[in-house]
Amino acid sequence: MSLPKNTTVLIVGAGPAGLTTALSLAHHRCHDFVIVDAVVEGQNVSRAFAIHSATVEALASIDAADGLLSRAIKGKSVRITSRSSQIFEVKFDPLKKHSVHPYALYIPQNVTELVLGQKLQSLGVQVHRPHRVVGMKQNEKDSRITDVSFEDGQVIRARYIIGADGARSIIRTIAGIGFSDPESPNLANNPLTQMIFADVTFEPEPVDPLTLEGHLNATVFSGNLFILLPFGNRFNAELTRDGEPTTKSVFRVGCGVPLKNGEPLHTPPKEYIQDLIDKYGPACITSDPSLNPTPVKVDQLVWSTRFRTHSAIADRTFTRFGAAIFLVGDAAHIHSPLGGQGMNLGIRDAIFLAEVVTKHIQASVENPDMDDTMLQEIADVRHARALEIIGFTKTLLKLASFTYDSYAWWMPCSRASIRDLLLRILGRFDYVQSKVAWSLSGLGRR
Repeated sequence: MSLPKNTTVLIVGAGPAGLTTALSLAHHRCHDFVIVDAVVEGQNVSRAFAIHSATVEALASIDAADGLLSRAIKGKSVRITSRSSQIFEVKFDPLKKHSVHPYALYIPQNVTELVLGQKLQSLGVQVHRPHRVVGMKQNEKDSRITDVSFEDGQVIRARYIIGADGARSIIRTIAGIGFSDPESPNLANNPLTQMIFADVTFEPEPVDPLTLEGHLNATVFSGNLFILLPFGNRFNAELTRDGEPTTKSVFRVGCGVPLKNGEPLHTPPKEYIQDLIDKYGPACITSDPSLNPTPVKVDQLVWSTRFRTHSAIADRTFTRFGAAIFLVGDAAHIHSPLGGQGMNLGIRDAIFLAEVVTKHIQASVENPDMDDTMLQEIADVRHARALEIIGFTKTLLKLASFTYDSYAWWMPCSRASIRDLLLRILGRFDYVQSKVAWSLSGLGRR
């Protein structure tokens, strides 16, 4: 596909952050933009699955929430469980006092991207694929324009460049922006350093309170964490698009992989997923008859992936490289998936940034020498917000990785058992549930 020679705004990356940047620009009546992605449609990895209340509000503010609301499961709670019983439940209902969207939307990331892409298409905007950026240089005739070159030899001249091209951002690399953990980079001793996610069906289909739609379940066991999210069959067409169709209920599962077990394969096989379920999963989905009176086994492995849980943030999310360069989403910050904050923060970054970029474009028409004050201010705000989220997810990671080993010879109890006891007690208080729901929702850190 031939690319235009010139554009005011170039968006690099068409994941959730890039698509939302485009939608926000269009909503604020900035239509001179181009959005490109390095891969063909449908090849992006689907990891995220929760859109929190603050993000739904932000999407609604640019008229981009309705499609997601019609497709997603409206999440009622997050449950923390042992393998056989509930420890704590975070109910989203108390958020009614603060938002018209008192829930989390449970929806696979690839479906989120599909819905946002369809919304963008309805506005007459196409994502240009596949076009991989390979270079950037300041334009020789205009110091506020950057020439962006692509692998196929094409070049676009742009005044603003939004790098939404993921954790290995080429825009960030070429712009010379560092990317590192803001605190301690050493997670070597954390059992949740590496994780897998997979979409599976079971035979027979499990029947248990943990398999009901609308609840995200996190099972803590032996210093590990196991995630179970029932999708039902509402996303089957999208989840099985490149594989064998199924009419069964699909479940998203995730699990830490102890470092002593070695690095999992890039696409872990069914037997590997089954082994993790039997070792760490809730009893109701295991094949072990000593744990589950009605054993179940993984029937179809729809999709699987591995990844490492580490935190990093760009040294800065705005710079000049001729054009104004911004980073959003994983290009700007990455962190543990616990709490489901990553995609949410990236979407909100994009929405708020695009509004300010539009204002700067409009002001520059009247004053060509317009300075970058407003651009730097929004970049500083989003950078500070990312630091908050990284701290929050690191706390969750530490709590989730407590083991049941005795703390010391003189104290025959463990950090994990103390954590579980406190959660069981505190979970009885509505105030505590409300505070945890508020923290997860993002309403206090938009």
